[in-house]
Amino acid sequence: MGDLSEDYEIRRFPAVSKGKEGYAEAETWAQAVAFGFHESSRSPDHRERSLATYEVDGRIFTGAYQTGPVAASSLPAEVPVATFGTFRKTLNIGFGRMLETQMVTAVTVRTSHRRRGLLRRMMTEDLQAAKDDGISVAALTASEGSIYGRFGYGVASLERTVKVDTTARFNLRHQAVGTVEVADPKVLLEVAPLVFDRVHRHTPGSLGRQEWYRQLASGSLGRDGKEDPAIKVALHYGPDAAIDGYVSYKFLGWDTTPFTVEVVDLVAGTDHAYLELWQYLAAIDLVERVTWNEAPVDDPLAWALADPRCMDASDSRDMLWLRILDVPQALAARHYPADGRLVLDVEDALGLTAGTFALEVKDGQAAVERVAMGEKADLALDVSALSSIYLGGVSPVTLKAAGMVCEATPGAALKAQQMFAVERATHCLTHF
Repeated sequence: MGDLSEDYEIRRFPAVSKGKEGYAEAETWAQAVAFGFHESSRSPDHRERSLATYEVDGRIFTGAYQTGPVAASSLPAEVPVATFGTFRKTLNIGFGRMLETQMVTAVTVRTSHRRRGLLRRMMTEDLQAAKDDGISVAALTASEGSIYGRFGYGVASLERTVKVDTTARFNLRHQAVGTVEVADPKVLLEVAPLVFDRVHRHTPGSLGRQEWYRQLASGSLGRDGKEDPAIKVALHYGPDAAIDGYVSYKFLGWDTTPFTVEVVDLVAGTDHAYLELWQYLAAIDLVERVTWNEAPVDDPLAWALADPRCMDASDSRDMLWLRILDVPQALAARHYPADGRLVLDVEDALGLTAGTFALEVKDGQAAVERVAMGEKADLALDVSALSSIYLGGVSPVTLKAAGMVCEATPGAALKAQQMFAVERATHCLTHF
């Protein structure tokens, strides 16, 4: 095999909807992504509808293309052997502060073209370009847990699947202050983004959502690319009669045991709305179980139930992965609930933001400066560990116990935990 630059060409282009210049190239790229994720062949209509949502998101597609002769009868050269997609949304970094974030998605490498450095090249070039553009954090959700740590990503939030027994055992210790009403699912095309924006503003770890989410929640575009007539929707109205929450759900059929409703999307702008939407779900006739695949690990529902064993929760799993691209910029953007000074020695195998940095917080506001080599650090850690700590969703004390944080000053890990804490449990409702 020759030099990588001679064998492959990296191309970047925007997502476009049908009828616009570049659609054929974007459609072929999308087909390569579907192949990489073992999806059954998408129909032209499915690809068309998906690409229309990608255009709204402002996605940028990156592909690696063969430049030399292609093996006889194999896929043609215009089909990329590796794919990489990005778009930008805001990340809630605690206390209502938002940070524009590079969101990485659709990462695939064709089996026959692995071990050629394609992923490393696409990832490092994209992260460097994002940093040069003033972006200090990148994010992704991973299909495999062993890939992205070597690029400096760390797990920053968790989620879990819950199965809730909604038979007579279900008893919520909560007096409703609002009301819940059934609505035509299509109202979510307008309502869902408004409600989600409210949740986004008060939830640390929340990422802005892509166009597809309102389509999914409303039943307009299911995961199979078709309209989903099984979707039902209920809206929560607060004491002021304003809509402050919704749940999109579907009945899984009479052949399920027990009879089960699956939550497609549950977005609640207040604590009352969250519990009252669960009260509604538990009251649905003939249903004995409600499942949700995106539930928070620190879930208030478990504590509000008279019998918390009504909730059967799977082990938590990683959800959001973060990668700090610029340590001073990212740290200075945060609000900190505890004042203090920490010197952090940060390693970065990609060389984007390695160094020793002093973080000094007074009245919640941070000043960050690079310090001279040789100054004693309180904590030494890889950028992946710092990225995990950044949103307060992972404890530095835990990472110290795991050997991912080296504590040179006794008590520094606990001090970091106090400084990086956020106002409520970290949770991300945006998969991408």
